[in-house]
Parts: sequence; structure tokens; C-alpha cells
Amino acid sequence: MQIREIARRTGLSRNTICKYLPSSSGEPQFGVPELASKLDPFAEKLSHWLRIQAGKSRKQGRA
Repeated sequence: MQIREIARRTGLSRNTICKYLPSSSGEPQFGVPELASKLDPFAEKLSHWLRIQAGKSRKQGRA
């Protein structure tokens, strides 16, 4: 399989693929940190606001 194809399937750069191809240690382990959204503290309030706004007519506006 070509390096381009591996990069396309894995979503990694070709440079990263070339770096890990010679090593026979298996798949590289990448840590992806779990990041909280900045809107998480306001999620309940925003969803409540959107439910209220969905019932209003278009001319009433969102002011």
C-alpha cells in the first residue's frame, strides 16, 4: 500500500507515516485529550432559550 493511501485512511500526515513505517513496534499510540466545550456551562440555558424561540413567530424577533 502506498504512503499516500495510508495517510488518507488514517488521517495522519505522510511525514508521520514515513517515521513509523521502519519501526516494527506496532501502531503508534496518540493521546487525544478530552476537552470540554466552552459552551458546556451554558448548554441548559441555551437549549431552553432555543425551545422558547422556536415557538415564536418570525416577526417577533430574537431581541
